[in-house]
Amino acid sequence: MPAQQQKRVAIVGAGCAGLSAAYALSLSPDAFEGTVYDGAPQVGGSATSHALPPGFGAEYLNEGVQGAPETFRNTFNLFHDVLGFQSKEIEMQISFGKGENFWTNIFPTQLIEEHKDNIKRFGGTLSTIKRFEPIFALVPVSKLLPLFRYPPAFGERIVFPLVALFFGTGNETRHISSAILARVFLDPSMRIFDYSPDSFLASLPTMLAFPELGRLYGAFRTLVEEAGNVKVRTSRAVTAVLRGAAARKAGGANVVIRSCATDEEGKPTGEQEEEESFDELVLCCDADSALKILKAGSGPSWKENKILGNVKYFWDISVTHHDKPYMQKHYELDHTDRWNADRKDKETQESFKWAKENWAPLYLIEEDEKDPGSITMSFDLTTYQPQFYGDPAVGKGARRTLENAPPTERVGKDEWKTKEHPLKDIKEGEQPRIYQTIFLDRDGFSHRWSRDEIDKEKILMEKWWKQQSHRWQHLVGTVALMWAINGTQHTRYAGGWTLVNMHESAVVSGFAAVYQLGASYPFAQDEEAARLFKLYLALAHMSRARKEDRQGFFA
Repeated sequence: MPAQQQKRVAIVGAGCAGLSAAYALSLSPDAFEGTVYDGAPQVGGSATSHALPPGFGAEYLNEGVQGAPETFRNTFNLFHDVLGFQSKEIEMQISFGKGENFWTNIFPTQLIEEHKDNIKRFGGTLSTIKRFEPIFALVPVSKLLPLFRYPPAFGERIVFPLVALFFGTGNETRHISSAILARVFLDPSMRIFDYSPDSFLASLPTMLAFPELGRLYGAFRTLVEEAGNVKVRTSRAVTAVLRGAAARKAGGANVVIRSCATDEEGKPTGEQEEEESFDELVLCCDADSALKILKAGSGPSWKENKILGNVKYFWDISVTHHDKPYMQKHYELDHTDRWNADRKDKETQESFKWAKENWAPLYLIEEDEKDPGSITMSFDLTTYQPQFYGDPAVGKGARRTLENAPPTERVGKDEWKTKEHPLKDIKEGEQPRIYQTIFLDRDGFSHRWSRDEIDKEKILMEKWWKQQSHRWQHLVGTVALMWAINGTQHTRYAGGWTLVNMHESAVVSGFAAVYQLGASYPFAQDEEAARLFKLYLALAHMSRARKEDRQGFFA
């Protein structure tokens, strides 16, 4: 195809959705010319790496996303096969609640014993939800549990914190759709844990902890730009979008992008705005940001206003620290057999013994005393992230060409060269453990936060996060209606918010958006990866895969 016939595509957002879309465009250099915009100085979106001061056993830590189950085939096809990085297998231990309300996935506790009858019949509830999914899509979990005669404590102490773990739904977990609840156990593309009628969770799931995101996303950016038809413009924020007649009046094609330069914090520098013309637009930013730049330009349609405006966001803050006494006060951080279930069978006794020797929870939840359904989440990053095990930043077994890959997208690379961080209460030669505690819902719950209890001298960094709610209204009013706005006015949407808040969803959404423009889907031969892609394509775009990407009887 002649160069002048290339389809010019603007992508707003350089996170995993935006770069996945850009990667698909880069595979067809004769057909597409793409530009990716992001106001941040680095790519990766919420998936970032941050430099650590000396004395913590590693040079960096990952933020925003830690890892994923091996069922996330699109993510790991990209990371492992395309980019050549390798993730580390980590056995995922959880510690939920404290005292008599404590439970875990590696041995039965008194709380699990107390709810053994509820746990046993929960499998039947999941099957019912799956069978009548369109109906239960309208039913929030808070209504589902009493409908099936489960006591409030079963939801507050067991179901809600587990779903919060899956999707990062936090204090909004009780409002998510029951259909989403069933899929976290039954959908092969989303499942992390297997349900057990005896202990609720059947096994120690294997999570794949990511290598350094700063290097990985830097390599992703390089790969996208290598073909020569896609450029990535970081420190460049899109301020407004003109479409249709307004774009043509401004001298452009179907879409005109207005953008401005930003500083290291992503704030406008005050330099004069630029305008660029495109044939198509893919908005890979959050729904709020998409609506904002549409309103600043020629305006959203009433459908866009309604569907994008339906996505509800909350402000959370993550505090990364090494305050072990704080963690011991609020979580069951250390092993204890005080709350073991009274079971004498051989399998249970072996689980008790194993836990005593191998206790290392990496995901912990504290439940509010007055409102158990409201939670605070924490990670033990020293247990979760592979660099603290001595693994190279690119992962063990990564392509040899990556061994010296620089951390181009690492945040704060020079921060600790100019200041020190005191290692308070740490013995000489001892490696301090790094925790990340996430305080949820600033506007509705900050009056109950224990954030001020963390020793300020032990805080490494703090970061605010804009987190979407997975209310049942989100599934019904946004996810189920994305097809109505995708493709209108030469605009398509991508990001985790278009389905569920998972890295895999975001990657697939980016692929699907540009697939509708004629780009190829890179993993069509991987049936497990293609399964989610085709489901997403049908749901979000009301479309099916092209003939060359279909297999089986109905192809």
